[in-house]
Order: sequence, then structure tokens, then C-alpha cells
Amino acid sequence: MSDTELVNWAGNVRFRASRIVSPTSMDEVRDVFASPGPVRALGTGHSFSLIADTDGTLVSTAGLTAAPTVDAEARTVTVGAGTRYGHLAQALESEGWALSNLASLPHISVAGAVATGTHGSGDGVGTLSSAVAALELVTPGGEVLRLRRGDAAFDAAVVSLGALGIVTSLTLDIEPSFEVRQRVYERLPLETALAHLDAVTGAAYSVSLFLRWADPDVVDQVWTKSRDADAPELPGAPAAAAGPVHMLDGVSPAACTPQLGEPGRWLDRLPHFRLSHTPSAGAELQSEHLVPRRHAVAAIRALRGLADRIAPLIQVTEVRTMRADGLWLSPAYGTDAVGLHFTWKPDQPAVEAVVAEIEAALAPFSARPHWGKLSTLDARQRAELWPRLGDFAALARELDPERRLRNPYLSFLDEV
Repeated sequence: MSDTELVNWAGNVRFRASRIVSPTSMDEVRDVFASPGPVRALGTGHSFSLIADTDGTLVSTAGLTAAPTVDAEARTVTVGAGTRYGHLAQALESEGWALSNLASLPHISVAGAVATGTHGSGDGVGTLSSAVAALELVTPGGEVLRLRRGDAAFDAAVVSLGALGIVTSLTLDIEPSFEVRQRVYERLPLETALAHLDAVTGAAYSVSLFLRWADPDVVDQVWTKSRDADAPELPGAPAAAAGPVHMLDGVSPAACTPQLGEPGRWLDRLPHFRLSHTPSAGAELQSEHLVPRRHAVAAIRALRGLADRIAPLIQVTEVRTMRADGLWLSPAYGTDAVGLHFTWKPDQPAVEAVVAEIEAALAPFSARPHWGKLSTLDARQRAELWPRLGDFAALARELDPERRLRNPYLSFLDEV
């Protein structure tokens, strides 16, 4: 995000805010709500949708970075909302602790990733939101809510879209530090992957499949992240990459985390990209559609049927997995899920047209769009995909009766 231009990371969103503030404490967040007008929270600006936009006050969480506090007995860490995962990971590792998973980018903020249901990959690992054990948020009325796992409103407040208040801190589950070996395999036939999808995604602690669609019948790369010394046994025995690679064709792997099977710290292998490098190869757009695990093979075959429409605009598609949870607006609410992620060339009108076609093709498979990425679904369609959306909207009206946290993106909450 650029503070001077008020644009998001990708440059496709120019924020309309009349002012931007950067509180550094919960009391300063309460002061923001003491003034009238619309308010929205902004993390690191890695969303591609208009979820954080407002014509009122934009509250940057960049200053809410209280030092992580570890509770070894509870196996949790409490951290400021604006802290980036990469910085949190470094602090945890210094004390011998780890998070169970990370997204592909360590550059994103904890609160922003949690609020939008962002995730990493792993059959047995939940979304980043599922690691939340407690959170603190300030409502538009100035009330401070502290919710813990098991509290009545907790499952609604974690993946909150910023519609309930401004989150100031979160408490996350942690575990003892561990090592990971990352390996990349190339050119796995798509039909082999689909015929043995459980074996492919279960071959390591975390697995990602990358397709560029130039050859629509091939998975170009399979990235595996293992917590043991054994090399994964993948169906079809694809060739291991001879050297470090990038998932984008022809791009230097310098920004990518170490591969080739050397063991290393969890924080240096679970993300695809190094914290010290700019991960993007240039301007891009992203969309993602998450389907119940039971529909994954049929959904990927439906995408194969759209390959001629996808290929001219795509940089890469990534397939990832996650465990079910009970968070109301999570992409994995009530079901193990498979994420179908698209990194597009920066042609938004053309991309949105293809996204609409993808959403139509995936409609029979209950595909949920990622809250922070491009989508064309309306309120009725979203309500069909998230059965607790009406309950969430009711809670949002209770905590924000003047609708100060609403923006055009969240207008669907008025229709459910």
C-alpha cells in the first residue's frame, strides 16, 4: 500500500478516504469512533476487492503492532492486529515457538488475513483464522469486546470482514518450533493428479499445485512442504526440479523460499516467498474460489473446460487444501475445502468477465469466493454459500446500528 497515493498493493484499488489515521493503541481506536462518519480498517492492502474502501476515515492498523506476548502454558501468542506474519514468525522462532501454518506471503497483516479468511495449505491444517483463540475489537459505539473461543459471538467475530468493529489484537494458537523440507516436482499429468488427488495433497504437511494452462492437461509444478525427512511419494512419479524454481514461467526464483529438500525453519519454508523480497513479478489481479473437498475433482475438471478462456489472461493457478472449521464466514465453514486461486494479468475488465464465467461453471460445486479477491456474486448467491450469513448480518446491525462500518462492498449485508 502507498500512503501517499492511497492505493492497494496491486494498484487496482484507489481508496476514496477523506482522511487516513494510524492509531497505535486501543484508546486511539476508540477516539476515531468519537468523530462522526464512515470508518473502515485497512491492513497491508493486499486485498484485490473493495472490502476496505471508504469515503470516510480509513484506519490503518500499521501502528497496532504491540510486541508479541507468549503464554507458554496456554500455547498461545497475543499480538497487535497490524503485525505482519513474517515479523510475528521471527519473534516466535526466537522463543522456540511456531504457528501451524502461513500463507504464501509472509508480508500480510494478522488481522487483515484473519478477517478475510486467508489461508495456507495442508489437508490437516485450518485457515489462518482457525488459529485464533481470542481477539479484542472496538465497536463503533466505543465498546471494547474481548471474545474467546467458545464465547457466543466468537465464531462470527473472527472472519468479520471489518463489519463488527476495529480489531486491535488477536491471540493465536502456537506449537513448538519445527523444521520443514520443501521440494518442487514438475509436469504431473492433470488426470493423474485428479485420479489420485487425496494422495497428491496428502503427500506432505502442505502441498500446492500450480497450473499455467499453456498445456491444460499438465500440472506444471507441485510444491511439497514436509515435516519429516522422507521425500513425498507422488502418483505418476513427476520429476523433481533440478534447481530452485518460481511458479511463474521465466521468473527468477530469488524471491522464493528455499527448495531442493534441505531442512530449515518453518518460517523459511511454509510461505512461498521470502519476507526480505518483493514477491510479485509485477502488477497482478487475484481471484479465488473455494469448493468443498468432495467437489474438488469435478470443479477442477470444470476449469479445464474453460482453459481456452483462462490461458490468455492467467499468470498461474494454485490449488490448495484446508481443514474444516466452524467460523461463520470462513471459506472452510462446515467442510474441508480446496482453494482454486488465480493470479491474473492486470486487465480488470477482461479478468472480471472470465471470473464471472468461472463462477458460473463452479456454481454447481458450492464455490465460495475469497472475501479479499475479485468476485461477481450478489447477496443472494453469497447467502446460499454461507448459511450463517443472515445471523452475521444481524450481529453487524446490533454492533453497528448506524452502519458506520458499511461500504458498497458490504451492501449485501443489508439484503440478507
